[in-house]
Amino acid sequence: MAYHNQEKYDEKTTHKIIHTYEEILDEIGEDKNREGLIKTPERAAKAIQYLTKGYNEDAHEILKSALFEEDYNEMVIVKDIELYSLCEHHMLPFFGKAHVAYIPNGYIVGLSKIPRIIDVYARRLQVQERLTQDVLEAIDTTLKPHGVAVVIEAAHMCMMMRGVQKQNSVTTTSAFTGEFKNVESRSEFLNLIGSKLR
Repeated sequence: MAYHNQEKYDEKTTHKIIHTYEEILDEIGEDKNREGLIKTPERAAKAIQYLTKGYNEDAHEILKSALFEEDYNEMVIVKDIELYSLCEHHMLPFFGKAHVAYIPNGYIVGLSKIPRIIDVYARRLQVQERLTQDVLEAIDTTLKPHGVAVVIEAAHMCMMMRGVQKQNSVTTTSAFTGEFKNVESRSEFLNLIGSKLR
């Protein structure tokens, strides 16, 4: 059976981006017609659209699609969620893990939706600080819980491949609302995401 790629791309947009990548190859001194590069502009055009597809997705609607009434008001944590994004300053990748918690206030959300909304915001040109805040605000405004906590740990290729070239540096960002402003709740969350419960 032949392989068929199911990803869909706008033909007009793809053509424009292909042309741009062909110009970039010319400008850096490459031969866009050599065997290894003939299809590179098309591949790169599709890749950049995939890596920024979050612009066409709505995190609030994703959360609303799986809200359930539930009388549960203890901490819900989804940790070690892989994330991949592009830094808006150099358009180089940053990648790592997100840890998210909320304390329900009458509603819970399907657990798969939390990684989904991380992808919505990560699949845009981003800075880690804003990504952290975007995830927090989406959960806070849609679920209206007693509190939300988000911690993201990521390595940035713009620091590793260029500039200061520090290969082992990791950036950690955090944001908290409601009950997580309370030292006790915040400490419990931080202890749980740092522990190995499995």
